[in-house]
Amino acid sequence: MSSNDPLVLYGETFHSRLLLGTSRYPSPAVLEAAVKLAKPAMLTASLRRQGAVPHEAGNPFWDMLKKLQVPVLPNTAGCHSVQEVITTAQMAREVFDTPWIKLELIGDDYTLQPDTLNLVEAADWLIKAGFKVLPYTTEDLVLCQRLVDVGCQAVMPWAAPIGTGKGPVNPYAMRMLRERLNVPMIVDAGLGKPSHACTVMEWGYDGVLLNTAVALAQDPVAMAGAFAAAAQAGRDAWRSGAMNEQDAAQPSTPVLGTPFWHAK
Repeated sequence: MSSNDPLVLYGETFHSRLLLGTSRYPSPAVLEAAVKLAKPAMLTASLRRQGAVPHEAGNPFWDMLKKLQVPVLPNTAGCHSVQEVITTAQMAREVFDTPWIKLELIGDDYTLQPDTLNLVEAADWLIKAGFKVLPYTTEDLVLCQRLVDVGCQAVMPWAAPIGTGKGPVNPYAMRMLRERLNVPMIVDAGLGKPSHACTVMEWGYDGVLLNTAVALAQDPVAMAGAFAAAAQAGRDAWRSGAMNEQDAAQPSTPVLGTPFWHAK
């Protein structure tokens, strides 16, 4: 990533626009290799998966994360109530020694759709408690604006339900959301191919967060690298300014100086 175009979240600068999850990989060694190749800005980790005391000696997963020296973004995965979110976030802050939190408040177990009715309340509480909140949300414009209103300096809308790999299922809403909100936005959930990541970055999104698309690929390490390259390509394209679409064909070869005998 260009040094003059960093990802800035809550005043902190990150060297990459790719964030990676840490679950469902074939082995810890594969996860480690994927992280080393992709060089993500952050790694998400669930307190529930980690256990309550990851700092204890002999925890292989936590030892590996420390060795990778990538900032950890704890999440509140699996929480279904505001109180459960608060309790999990407080524990995560103490255990991981970080104010960062990926806010997940699930409202539907089938689609894993965020609880849109209570998400703002949870975010408001966490912000006031000193957390740097990255809320996982839908592409709903009003909901995302409310999250910004209570102090979220970034939001993370989904492209599609978690783990589906469908890519952006509502391009209109996602592009409108990007146009209307003036905060960093990271697409979280639903991306399945590097082309999906490139597309949303071309729309002006600031980053992508991936887990299943990398972890369940036939070659997770190579896929992690492909997503990193795609995200950067999309960002470069957005900064470069794409040409406007045309309804009719436009000649790309100049005809000035064409020999007269070619003219009809």
